[in-house]
Amino acid sequence: MLKFALRRILGMIPVLLLISIVVFTLAKLMPGDSLSGEIDPTNTDPQYIEEMREKLGYNDPIHIQYFRWISDFVQGEFGTSSRYKMPVIDVIAERLPNTLLLGVAALIITYILAFFMGMYSGRKPYTVGDHVISGGNYFALAIPSFVAAIVAIYVFSFQLGWFPSGGSSEVGLMEGTFEYYMSRLHHVLLPALVLGAFSTASYTQFLRNDVIENSRKDFVRTARAKGTKESTIYNKHILRNSIIPLVTFFGFDLAALIGGAIITETIFTYPGIGSLFLNSVSQRDYTVLMSLTMLLSTLTLVGNLIADILYGIVDPRIRLD
Repeated sequence: MLKFALRRILGMIPVLLLISIVVFTLAKLMPGDSLSGEIDPTNTDPQYIEEMREKLGYNDPIHIQYFRWISDFVQGEFGTSSRYKMPVIDVIAERLPNTLLLGVAALIITYILAFFMGMYSGRKPYTVGDHVISGGNYFALAIPSFVAAIVAIYVFSFQLGWFPSGGSSEVGLMEGTFEYYMSRLHHVLLPALVLGAFSTASYTQFLRNDVIENSRKDFVRTARAKGTKESTIYNKHILRNSIIPLVTFFGFDLAALIGGAIITETIFTYPGIGSLFLNSVSQRDYTVLMSLTMLLSTLTLVGNLIADILYGIVDPRIRLD
């Protein structure tokens, strides 16, 4: 297991290097220039602009700019945001807790709902309850996320008044108090429900189909022939084999924890990493954009590694040599 993990970690290095080249190249090919965010907007003197361009290294050859950026990135120097006038790492750290809270809440909702609905549909396929669950899942998969978010805000915020329509907490609450944390939870619940509903639909169908397939295999027939309780067969033998696809999704969800849902965060005006990523594109804040892209790419690779390791834990038949 340790050798496998080390090989995978070493294999990430050339992948991340290639990703960094692509990210840097695309950022340079984008129209506009982040220089407009670095200079004094009241000073449009061409000589001053040229001096700033030289000072920031924008006149250097592309390969020199790349090596300077990647070397600083490896050392933890992500640069300075041209939009917020502060280190990029501080900008990300300010938004990170909100996205972590949203991602964890959405994952908890997803796995709880998917587990119970998937197991129920798998144990009682083609019943009325199974058809209701499947119909709801297909309906959730067919609705665009931005439509679901807008409808949720209209119904639960404007009409019923159960949840706030935006933000991450009430204005004026002192950070660290009980009221502050309850407000954070209240604000994150609706976007987490919307974000988790889409993953729940696909997870439920995968679990249902695997439970049905595994219930027809020989080891289940053997367990029934030995007089094993039906609950033990489903909860121990079938579930352990059926949960492997969910482990695969969990690896990718680790990156989603940080990336959040760009559309969901934007519509709910939730100040997280997803909305920061979208704003960095529209505002040409290239240092933030490149740092976030590299961060999400790294987390995706790490998520895949964790998913492969979990395979061996969930199913001992899978050996990682």
